[in-house]
Amino acid sequence: MATVYLATDLRLERRVALKVMHGHLADDSQYKARFIQEARSAARLAHPNVVNVYDQGQDAETAYLVMEYLPGITLRDLLQEHQILTTTQSIDILEAVLSGLAAAHQNGIVHRDLKPENVLLADDGRIKIGDFGLARAATANTATGNALLGTIAYLSPELVTRGIADTRSDIYAVGIMLYEMLAGEQPFKGEQAFQIAHQHANDTVGVPSEKNPRVPPQLDELVLWATARNPDQRPRDAKTMLDQLREIETSLDELPSSTVVFATQRTAVIPRSSTRSTGETGATKVLRSPTTVRPQPRMQRDSTTALGNKLRRRKRRGSIWVVVAVLLATLSAGAGWYFGAGPGALVAVPNVSGTNPAAATAALTKVDLLVAAAPTSVFNPTVTEGSVVGTQPEAGKQLAPRSTVTLLVSKGPQLLPLPALVGLAEDVAKTQIASAKFIWKDSQLEFSGTGAKTTVLRVLDADGVDVSTAPSYFERKSLSLIVSAGPVPRVEGKSFSEAKALLESVGLVAAEGQHTYSDSVGRGAVLSITPRGPGTVKPGDTLTLAISDGPAPVAVPNVVNMLWIQAKTVLQNAGFVLGYDMRADDPFASLIARVTGTNPAAGTLVEKGSTIKVRFTS
Repeated sequence: MATVYLATDLRLERRVALKVMHGHLADDSQYKARFIQEARSAARLAHPNVVNVYDQGQDAETAYLVMEYLPGITLRDLLQEHQILTTTQSIDILEAVLSGLAAAHQNGIVHRDLKPENVLLADDGRIKIGDFGLARAATANTATGNALLGTIAYLSPELVTRGIADTRSDIYAVGIMLYEMLAGEQPFKGEQAFQIAHQHANDTVGVPSEKNPRVPPQLDELVLWATARNPDQRPRDAKTMLDQLREIETSLDELPSSTVVFATQRTAVIPRSSTRSTGETGATKVLRSPTTVRPQPRMQRDSTTALGNKLRRRKRRGSIWVVVAVLLATLSAGAGWYFGAGPGALVAVPNVSGTNPAAATAALTKVDLLVAAAPTSVFNPTVTEGSVVGTQPEAGKQLAPRSTVTLLVSKGPQLLPLPALVGLAEDVAKTQIASAKFIWKDSQLEFSGTGAKTTVLRVLDADGVDVSTAPSYFERKSLSLIVSAGPVPRVEGKSFSEAKALLESVGLVAAEGQHTYSDSVGRGAVLSITPRGPGTVKPGDTLTLAISDGPAPVAVPNVVNMLWIQAKTVLQNAGFVLGYDMRADDPFASLIARVTGTNPAAGTLVEKGSTIKVRFTS
């Protein structure tokens, strides 16, 4: 329903995605309403995992959206390249999708077209949901009408059978995507759409571990929960499923490593397992070889001796307990000092560079540090606008618990003055680019009729857009130079072989083109060269040469039976040279002599300028 262009916001100097509705849909009120609905739905969501919509408007009959430009790939591209994703990759992508979707559900919006093509993976690691063109209010419980909207592979059973969508329909689509990430294929397949729709309505989605044994049971259960045919048996919204996903992520992170316990008689090894038996405590048991207990002979003791021995044993036990108590008190005091005022009380500031402010705040809070209410905005040429550049104090710094840390948030690259580079020699331009804190990417040669060789003709940004006259440009961004290779050689009027050799000497390829008649250029010579205009010819390009076939042939006029005085004028005006008996030019003879024939005969096609022989009556 639309075409998306990469555009430049001239007022704010930023790249944007401009979505322009197709002209043939402008008169369709349903499509126009859906187009505007996308802007309204996305604009209500200020969330780092949802593509931002900056503006919406209409120019004459053309409706358009101005959206955030996100260079990168889609989840579909990633699945086509890798087919099966790891558990960690799948959880990371699913967590971002559910976070953005939870914000939509919280704002009463159902996406209704979730699929890998609408999950955008940016080059800088951001993951965002896009394309809210089919979104509707969650409370409306809207039907789709006569046609099913959305992609059939991800439609929930209730959408297939009743055309009804709510937040749980989005959850079903998320479950199908999770299955596809883990198993490497969609759960339902068919040659025609109605076959897949029938499976959605009547079959149960399997577990991805059947296709990929490395999938943990917890994610199998999450897939089954999200793709239950009965909507009441699914998570009620994305927030519910996101909470469960984070619990699963925590449980996977906390699984114990293999434990080895050494004993005198034998060694017991307990492997790591993702499941625990409910009948065991989980503690490691060490089995020892049985020892033989030998009865000791009974000894008779004097009662006085026995009482003395008993008293000495009590004193020894008392002394031992005193020593133990002193040691415990010392250790307790030392530990209290270490963790209360000593080195153990300090907290290292975690590295949160590259994350969004919400994630950075969570990471700092987790280690018992406070985050300043207002972050500090700083220019940064490498960290995406809105992401965290670093902290103050910096990462790794040891601080007391509850210390305040300020987030440094990127404002993107700084706009710096762009020097005038057009007309400069290439080496001089490269030096000025480096001095102005930009990056020279490459130089490309182009033939020019105006610029001297090695002179800069144009300047292009990283996206190939001409910024030659731009007053400013982003710090540390790359620039390409279009440099003159000199003029294209003039080959008009030369033979094709001469023209070809001359063009090849400057790195161009010549191809023989159309042959055309010409009154001014001789047969076999070059008439014209294509292309010739500025900005169109580069080294290695093929130029087409039009070749002259000389003057166009002319039909010999029919002057038979004309008086010679009339026939002579007709033949000369046609451009022919005349061969005849000169006596016919006598004033008296020219008035009575008539033409009896010509050679070539009348109507014959000959080159202009050919000689025509004329015969007269005797």
